[in-house]
Amino acid sequence: MAAAVLLLPLSGAPSASAGQPRTDALQRAFTKAAARFHVPRSVLLGVSYLESRWDGHGGAPSVSGGYGPMHLTDARTALARAPEFSEGKEDARGDASRARKRVPEGAAQQAALPAELPARLRTLPAAARLTGLPAERLRTDPAANVLGGAALLAAEQRGLGLSAGGDPARWYAAVARYGGQDDARAGKAFADEVFSVIRRGEARTTDAGQRVRLSAAPELVPDAGQQKRLGGAATRASAPGGDRGLECPGDVACESVPAPYEEFGDHDYGNHDKADRPRDQKVDTIVIHDTEGSWDVTLKLIKDPTYVSWNYTVRSSDGLIAQHVPGRDVAWHAGNWYVNSHSIGVEHEGFLASPDAWYTEAMYRSSARLVKYLSRKYDVPLDRQHILGHDNVPGTTTATIPGMHTDPGPYWDWAHYFELLGKPFHATAGKHGGLVTILPDYDRNRPRYSGCEKPGDPCAPHGSAAVRLHTAPSKSAPLVKDVGLHQDGSDSTDGVNDTGARATTGQRFALAGRDGDWTAIWYLGQVAWFRNPHGAPTAVNAKGLVATPKSGREEIPVYGRAYPEKAAYPAGVPYQSVSPLPYTIAAGQRYAVGGRVTGEYFYAPTFDVSKHTIVRGEDVYYEIQLGHRVGYVRAADVDVRRSHS
Repeated sequence: MAAAVLLLPLSGAPSASAGQPRTDALQRAFTKAAARFHVPRSVLLGVSYLESRWDGHGGAPSVSGGYGPMHLTDARTALARAPEFSEGKEDARGDASRARKRVPEGAAQQAALPAELPARLRTLPAAARLTGLPAERLRTDPAANVLGGAALLAAEQRGLGLSAGGDPARWYAAVARYGGQDDARAGKAFADEVFSVIRRGEARTTDAGQRVRLSAAPELVPDAGQQKRLGGAATRASAPGGDRGLECPGDVACESVPAPYEEFGDHDYGNHDKADRPRDQKVDTIVIHDTEGSWDVTLKLIKDPTYVSWNYTVRSSDGLIAQHVPGRDVAWHAGNWYVNSHSIGVEHEGFLASPDAWYTEAMYRSSARLVKYLSRKYDVPLDRQHILGHDNVPGTTTATIPGMHTDPGPYWDWAHYFELLGKPFHATAGKHGGLVTILPDYDRNRPRYSGCEKPGDPCAPHGSAAVRLHTAPSKSAPLVKDVGLHQDGSDSTDGVNDTGARATTGQRFALAGRDGDWTAIWYLGQVAWFRNPHGAPTAVNAKGLVATPKSGREEIPVYGRAYPEKAAYPAGVPYQSVSPLPYTIAAGQRYAVGGRVTGEYFYAPTFDVSKHTIVRGEDVYYEIQLGHRVGYVRAADVDVRRSHS
């Protein structure tokens, strides 16, 4: 970072007329900051969009300690103010062989910070020096924050020996330095994404009601010399270690941080299993997680053979991806061995119970590029039946249900994520389609949640991807019960980790009725109602396949895994029983079908891969949208038909 200091007063955005806050104040702030530091406004807007989508988040820091529209980072201050979050995540292979506890993170991570923070975690103090503005103002005043970001970009341009000016093409290297100060690969990927945003243009209303627009510049091409130099630096940065074998798309920054496959202790081993997917087992699911910890702590954990594992981690500040477990091998990430065996796990630096420890646009975009790549590589459909949150993975038995994870939680923006995947959710049928796809307006949908900081205390109001489910078409009606989650008979709650009465964006459910502004769906063996007014819908009509109990069956069981029948197990491989979950589907009920699978079990009890066996049976199952989590029903128990007449 260049050390030049520009002590300039902040004029601020124009004041609004009495009682009428301006909705163009942030747009004007970008214009003024660009003019003051001679940064092209399109570059300033593009960088800010990739960092925050122009949101200010009420002055709250991101998971990597970034503040405001420009994501100016001040990690020490952010962590010093943070509550001690702990989702109580408990992960395992999912076959009752071993369970390992995640350590609480939150404010405790302050002690884990190095004496000298990486540049990516301390840009706000530099912006304060460059502008002469107090750090607190840069954290809380969006106009000041934008000015600080412009000052940083101008300093990067000077540090590169380049002149300021209005040609965006000449700012490619400065943008890369801004977005990837500790990593040339991350910087190049960040700059490429910013220039893509500028070419396409964007417009949106921010979380503070500000209307911001970036006009499209489809002919914009970065300076070829800067691209070449930056590309060479990124290539050199990628050379060491095992990075040549990375399974990542070419347009993201990716590095190798291998998870260990080691023996330890009393014939125990970790932290994943060797396999040969997709030759021996099909990969049909990608599971989205959050880390419940910082990037640095997360990378320490993945290197611990006594801990669990996952395939990838995505960094919040710039979208850098680290691969840990090859796709051919089975990571221990989902808490369900059947799902582990057929899935890839992608962790994202973040905390589900911290609604304003926000995910950056850089993270969302990098993750979406990775998932699209994996979808093509393994032929995984890009829909919510195959792209699951960890909170959608079923428990394997009744006893495991209460301990299943709840990340990435109600604040993960599934609608925006699927837009980035190129598969936005939309209506696929008229009112007689027989299914609905949950699709609230994320920013306007703000159901009450509690327990983000202390049990029972309300969480800060925040946009959410989930709608709440009631026993009748009324806000005063009780929430639907989840007998597996609340095995003591207690009611569902509005707790941020209570998934018992929640339906989330992109999930498809069979329609069970309508009543004015309310819609009913089949959910965990009961009718569940959610508010869906015509003027502000929270779901759209859909069609597809549904499963319903075969004629003559009063009710049928639901399972948490799709294992083979007993006769399929060879000698030496213990039979894995498929016990029903505490939910049943009664005659006349219908559930959206996500896929058809044949029973399969991956027997991997030891470090010695010669003893691994794939058991394949003849039993066929259908994955269904049972509740907030998916479930499995035997094909022999159901009829599958079209949802619409």
